[in-house]
Formats: sequence, C-alpha cells, structure tokens
Amino acid sequence: MSDFRQPGPPVWRKLEHVTRTAEYEDETTRDDARYDAVRSRDARFDGAFFFAVETTGIYCRPSCPAVTPKRHNVRFFATAAAAQGSGFRACRRCRPDAVPGSADWNVRADVVGRAMRLIGDGVVDREGVAGLAVRLGYSARQVQRQLTAELGAGPVALARAQRAHTARVLLQTTGLPVTEIAFASGFASVRQFNDTIRAVYAATPSELRATAPARDRASRRAAAPSAGIPLRLAHRGPYQPGPVFDLLQREAVAGIEEVGGPPGSRVHRRTLRLPYGTGVVAVQERPGLPRTGSGGWLDARLHLTDLRDLTTCVQRLRRLFDLDADPYAVDERLGADPRLAPLVAARPGIRSPGAADPDEFALRALTGREEAERLVRQYGKTLDAPCGALTHLFPEPAVLAEAEPDGTRGALAAALADGTVRLDPGADRDDAERALLAVPGLDARTAADVRTRALGDPDVAPPGADLPDTWRPWRSYALNHLRAAGERENAR
Repeated sequence: MSDFRQPGPPVWRKLEHVTRTAEYEDETTRDDARYDAVRSRDARFDGAFFFAVETTGIYCRPSCPAVTPKRHNVRFFATAAAAQGSGFRACRRCRPDAVPGSADWNVRADVVGRAMRLIGDGVVDREGVAGLAVRLGYSARQVQRQLTAELGAGPVALARAQRAHTARVLLQTTGLPVTEIAFASGFASVRQFNDTIRAVYAATPSELRATAPARDRASRRAAAPSAGIPLRLAHRGPYQPGPVFDLLQREAVAGIEEVGGPPGSRVHRRTLRLPYGTGVVAVQERPGLPRTGSGGWLDARLHLTDLRDLTTCVQRLRRLFDLDADPYAVDERLGADPRLAPLVAARPGIRSPGAADPDEFALRALTGREEAERLVRQYGKTLDAPCGALTHLFPEPAVLAEAEPDGTRGALAAALADGTVRLDPGADRDDAERALLAVPGLDARTAADVRTRALGDPDVAPPGADLPDTWRPWRSYALNHLRAAGERENAR
C-alpha cells in the first residue's frame, strides 16, 4: 500500500479528490478511499470525515490508533454530530470531538460553510436556529434542509455536538462544579446536559471528569480559580508559528495586545469583547515546534468573565491563528509552482492569519497602529480587572461613530455599527467587500486586507500584487510565503 504520510502519491491524490470535492464517482468509491485513510491512520483527514463501527457503537477520527475494523462494519459521516445522531458514542482513545475543524467549511463561501462558521461562533446557542437563518438570509427550513442533506445533521444537532465538546473540556481541565459547567457549555438545563454527556461519551459527567488525562488532572488540581482555563488549540499538519507571531508583534496595539518573550517561545496576549462578557487570552509560540508531521497544537490560557463565552473565544483564536487550514492542500498546489517551490519547502505549513475581532481589524486596517492606540486610550473601555499591560477593550464601532463621525473612519464605524458592513463569521465575502468599497474614501487595498484577515478568505490578490491564477485558490497563502521570504532577505 502507498505511504499516505508522503504527500503527492497517486493514491493520495485519488483520496483527496473523492474526499474533498463534491464530484464523487459514486458512494462506494468515496467510502473505499476513506477506508484506505482509516487503514493507514492518516491524520491529514482528521476532521474531514469520521468513521463509526457498528459492532462497537463507537465513532472515531481516521487516525485512531485502535485496531482497524473490518470494512463491512464501518460507516462514514461528514460530522461528529451526524455520527452521534445515528447512535454512536465518541471513542475515548482518539477523542474524535477534539480534532481541528473541517478546512472545507473554513474556506467555503456558500451557505453551508457560512452556517458552520456561525454555529462554531455560538450563534445557535445564543439566537437559536431562527437567528442563524436570519444571518444567512434563508428560512429556518431551508437552512435545516441544506445542512442535513450535506452534513447529515441539522443546526441543532451540530450545536449540540459542540456543546458536548465544550462541556468535556471544562470537566477535564477545570475544577468548576458540574452545575456551572452545564450552563457555561450552553445547555438549557442540567438534565439536558446529563443526557447529552451520557449519549455522546457513554459516561456521566463525574465519570467523564475522572477519565481526564493525567496532564489535565494535574493542571486542574494545581490551578487557582483565577488561573484561567488551559487549552490546547489543535491544528492539522505542519505549522509555522514564527511568521504569525512576527505579524502579531508588529501589529500589537498597546493596551489591548502585547507579544513578549524570546523568538521561538513568545506569548501573544490580548483582550476580547465577547457576547456575554470580556476575556483576556494568552497563546504561546511553541518552542521547537516540528516543521512536519501529522499535527500539533498551540497552548492557550483563557480568562473569561463569563464561561458561556468559551466556545466563541476558542473559535476566534482559531481564526486568528488559522488553525483550521489544510496545509497539505495548500502546499501541494503552491509547491508545484517553480517560483514558490523553494519557499514552500523552506516553510511547510505557513498560515494566513485572521482576526480575533473582525470589526476591530477593519478599523485598525484603515487607521494604522499609532492612531489605533490613540483611539484605545481615548475611547476604549477600561477592563474591570486590568491584566498587566492589558487595560482596555478596543472601542466599539458605535462609540467611534458617535465620537468622531467625520471622514472615512467615521463612515466605516457607522457602517459597522448599523450593519451596512457585516464582517461576522457568516458574512458573504463578496457582499462585504462591495459594502466596504461603498464607504467613502476606503480604497481597494484596505478592502482586500479586510477580506483576507477579517473574513478569512484564502484566495485574495491585493491590487498590484503579482499573484497568478495558477495559485488559486490559495493566493492569500502565496502572498504570505512571498512576504516571509522578503522579510528574511531584508533581515540579512
């Protein structure tokens, strides 16, 4: 059998085709290719699909180290929620609920991709299916039908699976009482929480807490109540943290952000405005992070005034650090170009950073760093409990629109405040760019920056950039390769 851990062999291309596109030869061909990935324990497909074993009633990620089941006992699902909805419970060995999100949903611009990003941001928990449908511009029935047809589960089931994962994280990494965890995870009642945990993990909440890995149990015992929630933010494939932390360090706005520590082990800290409260988060650049491999993680610690914001906070950090990207697909396409091949070889797994707060990024992209610091000092909300140099939240668009209504910044702030420009995870990228360009004085380059960072578009070519169509759909990543190479030459 071909080695799936070496990118590029014909069997890998076949598997990538039948798994990552909608043009399947037939269902059997697709599932046979998926079974090949399961047999080889290929971590590159963790999150892209899940498999369940009918004889055990358990579902797993493709890289599960357990003995490979027989083909006729295996079923495949597009989401963990679909597997749970069919009566399967999560494997305790491979933790299929903890894999990085599907890279397809992260980059897709259609209604399913937009819906998945909104569900990940906690919209269904806060606003219900009706709120999700309004944001997407469809009826609730249409949203239900499209998600069920493609993913095997509707918005309620997808949100339920996410709540279960959040609950497991809190049970195994914090000492919070079970009742508090139930409501912090988004459940409407303790009974609903208990029933869901039993259905998904085949254990009571107390039993699930007792099965936490030794590392998590030690952290839970040692942590003071004010120490925050420690998390591992998983990613697939190789990851280049250096260029991401370099960018965040250059952009850091005093009062709301800071990046400290020596290169290779820096820590990015920042404040966040969240739906239910505020947060102070810290993410570490892992020293000696492997340049190749099946995946890894970044260590994070979250200090939240309201634990109901946990899911939303995690999703915003994942977008900021581009942790749901598919580096294999990006590197395979860009590495085939003679101009980019040496850059891809030097930096496999380079990322295209996003934004922790899309509205904030748009205003900062327009004003620049120094002016952003003035706005924070003058109009930013002071934290109830400042954390070192982190003292403020970036001012809300409505505050800026009222305080300084004139000029392009005032017009942009007003458009963000009244919803004329929407940059939330479910925003249509083309509509958002058109709305940005309609703001008086806002140029195409700023709109392209916002589309790349705030909207997470993987295929943006800024005005004047020499990015050929052969680099589609990953031109945002190609631009980061060119920038990283140019900065290295300038440093020399």
